[in-house]
Amino acid sequence: MSAKAISEQTGKEFLYKYICTSSAIQNRFKYARVTPDTDWARLTQDHPWLLSEVRTVPRRPAVPELWTNPCPHEIANAKGILKNFLIEPFVPHKQEEEFYVCIYAAREGDYVLFHHEGGVDVGDVDAKAQKLLVAVDEKLSEADVKKQLLQYAPANKKDVLASFICGLFNLYEDLYFTYLEINPLVVTTDGVYILDLAAKIDATADYICKVKWGDVEFPPPFGREAYPEEAYIADLDAKSGASLKLTILNPKGRIWTMVAGGGASVVYSDTICDLGGVNELANYGEYSGAPSEQQTYDYAKTILSLMTREKHPEGKKVAGTGKIGIVRAIKDYQGPLKEHEVRIFVRRGGPNYQEGLRLGKTTGIPIHVFGTETHMTAIVGMALGHRPIPNQPPAAAHTANFLLNASGSPSTPAPSRTASFSESKPDDIAPAKKAKPTAPLDSIPASRPGSGRTRVTS
Repeated sequence: MSAKAISEQTGKEFLYKYICTSSAIQNRFKYARVTPDTDWARLTQDHPWLLSEVRTVPRRPAVPELWTNPCPHEIANAKGILKNFLIEPFVPHKQEEEFYVCIYAAREGDYVLFHHEGGVDVGDVDAKAQKLLVAVDEKLSEADVKKQLLQYAPANKKDVLASFICGLFNLYEDLYFTYLEINPLVVTTDGVYILDLAAKIDATADYICKVKWGDVEFPPPFGREAYPEEAYIADLDAKSGASLKLTILNPKGRIWTMVAGGGASVVYSDTICDLGGVNELANYGEYSGAPSEQQTYDYAKTILSLMTREKHPEGKKVAGTGKIGIVRAIKDYQGPLKEHEVRIFVRRGGPNYQEGLRLGKTTGIPIHVFGTETHMTAIVGMALGHRPIPNQPPAAAHTANFLLNASGSPSTPAPSRTASFSESKPDDIAPAKKAKPTAPLDSIPASRPGSGRTRVTS
C-alpha cells in the first residue's frame, strides 16, 4: 500500500460524486479554487455566487490582492508559499452543530472515530473520540454506529449522523482511501455540510479506481515544490512494469542517491541521515523490477542533470548501486560531473561489476566501486568522510569469484573486489600473475570433507 495525500478539493469531489446516504448534503460542488494565476473576472463568471461571498476584511488587503501576491510562511519548521486556496460559501451555524469524524486504515481493519464536539479546538481526538473497529471484510451498520459512536450526540441528529457515517465508510472502502477526516462536520436543520476535509488514498489502487478517480493529482507537502523531473520519472514508471521513483528533497544538496531496490533506498537514506547528512540529502528514489537499460539510462540522466545545475563549494557525492544504463549516463555527463567535482561511490554485485571499475579509468571521474564483500551502507560512511576509503587494486577477473570462499573460513571473504581508481597510484598496483594452464576436468580430484575446497563443474 502506498498512502498518498490528495488535495481537499479532490477529496470533496470524490465525496460529492460517489457518497450514498439519506442525509442531505449541502453545497455540493460549490467551491472555487484560487491560485496566483487565477483570472478573477473569469472566476466570478464561472462562480457567480462568489460575488456575494467574497468580502474585504477591514484593515487587511483585499482578498484578490492577498491571494495573488502570496508571502512565505513557516509551519512546523517547513518554509513555503501558500499557493492554492479553496473558496466556499459561508455556513452560519452554532458550536454544538460541529462534529468530528475520521476513518483510517490499520493492520487489523479500519477504525472509525467520532466526537460530538468538533472544530478547531477538538483537541486530542485519539483520547477523546469514540472509536469503532471494522474488521477486514466486515460491514458497518447504522445500528453499530448509533450504539458505539453516537452515545453523546444529540438525539435529534443521530439518524442523520448514522446514515452519513455509514455512507462515508462505504465511500472510503470503495475508493480505496487510507485516511479520511472531516472536521468540522456541520449538521443543521438544512442538512450536512463538509467544511474541512483531509484525505489519503492508496495510490497502488489506480488500476482499480481509474474510472472514478480520473487523473488524480498528488500535491507535494508544504515546503516542497513539485518538479517536472518528478513528473517525468512518474510517467516513465506508469509506462513500465518496473518501478522508477524520484522525490527531490533539496535540489541544492550535495549528497545524491541512485539505488536499486525499494528496501535498499530506505537503508541508504536512513544511513545518510544517521551520519548527519540530513540537510544535504538531495533526493530519495529507487529503480527496481528489472527496468530496461534505456529506462535506467533515462532515470540516471535525470538525476545527473539535476545534480549538475548548481555548483557546491565542497563538491558533490553520489552513492548507490550500478547498472549498464547508469554507466551510459555517467559517460554522457562526464564533463559536467568533473566540473562540479562529483565523486561517485558504488556498491554493487553481479558478474559485470568490472564495467564499473573500468569506467573509473576511462572517464577520469573519481569513482569508488565496491563489491558484495563491502557492507552496502559502508560507502555512505566513506562518502561522508566518516571512514577511510580502501585503496586496493582490483583482483584479476574470474567468473563468479565473488561466490567462492577459497579460504574455507565461514567469515566474509577478503575484499578482493574493492577498487578506487581515482586514488590508486601505479606503484600500488600489484603485477598480474600469469594464468596457470588448466587441467582437464577429469584430472581434478573431487573435494574431500573438511578440505575447504569446492569443485565447480558445468
